[in-house]
Amino acid sequence: MLIENTGLNGIQIDLATLDESAEKVGFIRWQWEYTRATYDLKLTDAGTNSDYFLRFSTRAVEGRLENPDAILTIEAVYIGRATFPHGLEYESPVPQPILNTATLRLNELRQLLA
Repeated sequence: MLIENTGLNGIQIDLATLDESAEKVGFIRWQWEYTRATYDLKLTDAGTNSDYFLRFSTRAVEGRLENPDAILTIEAVYIGRATFPHGLEYESPVPQPILNTATLRLNELRQLLA
């Protein structure tokens, strides 16, 4: 599920600041290569014991990801339910408590990046 109106889409920031800010909120830079990276935050629904991943993707607009001064732009924010062994499934409804936590964490990240 794509999450709209987060205030994060289009933000440009250096890699070092993004890594530090994202880590403070609980995100980790999980998948990355020279010009793009994905940050994930694992959220578990206590009622069903299902895992969801809040994810945002970035792309380098200046430099490469091995350089902490590289400038990245945040492109999209989305959430999906973890499925084994296939990865994430984005079509299932997301429980409201998970969405509430996701919104809180995204707001925290936006404030850190402001």
